[in-house]
Amino acid sequence: MKILVCISHVPDTTSKINFTDDNSKFDTNGVQFVINPNDEFGLTRAMWFKEQQGANVTVVNVGGPETEPTLRKALAIGADAAIRVNMDATDGFSVAKQLANVVKEGGYDLVIAGRESIDYNGGMVPGMVAGLTDANFVNKCIGLTVEGSSVTAVREIDGGKETVSTTLPLVIGGQKGLVEESDLRIPNMRGIMMARKKPLTVIEANDTTPETTSVKFEKPAPKGAVKLVSPDNLDELIDLLHNEAKVI
Repeated sequence: MKILVCISHVPDTTSKINFTDDNSKFDTNGVQFVINPNDEFGLTRAMWFKEQQGANVTVVNVGGPETEPTLRKALAIGADAAIRVNMDATDGFSVAKQLANVVKEGGYDLVIAGRESIDYNGGMVPGMVAGLTDANFVNKCIGLTVEGSSVTAVREIDGGKETVSTTLPLVIGGQKGLVEESDLRIPNMRGIMMARKKPLTVIEANDTTPETTSVKFEKPAPKGAVKLVSPDNLDELIDLLHNEAKVI
């Protein structure tokens, strides 16, 4: 089984986010980048398929040279090879088209992507890749087993879980539950040394015209001051809720 794991290069959740050029561009200065958490769950699940079923695992990213350390980390975790599509990932549909080209040319059986990246939270790329490659699609996937070409997947739905059966080729949008946080792997020294020898192929993008552009970014409004009211003064509390907060 050939598996392609889509890797997004995203800011660490502890990073302080700022914007430049009149709030039209994300400021990367001083920001630490990591593997998108939803993608890391998928990569860990792919490692299980590699170890238990002999699957071949390739990771792919759409981005510039600055994303290669993230791909190298994925190689150190255990992926066999990496592909970087040389294009700025500014538009979900353009990214999906690049990934779809990689899927078609590589003949992958299973494509594992995170259900969304934690930077723009678009949540659109996995479904678009499935549509562009005529593959089956399971989103919000929290369980996955493969036997031959038959697949059993568990996905999260409102108020519960749903188990579905499908076949390869398949694209999934994975998330926590596909593996648990305790299953995530930290690259060891041997893995880091081996990653240096694994192939990282750079290919040029096709059809690079973006369908959408970001016009402006805004930070959430700062939280207002907090007023503390004595539990013995209910009249004051009711007055504030009615006349100031206007919630009653």
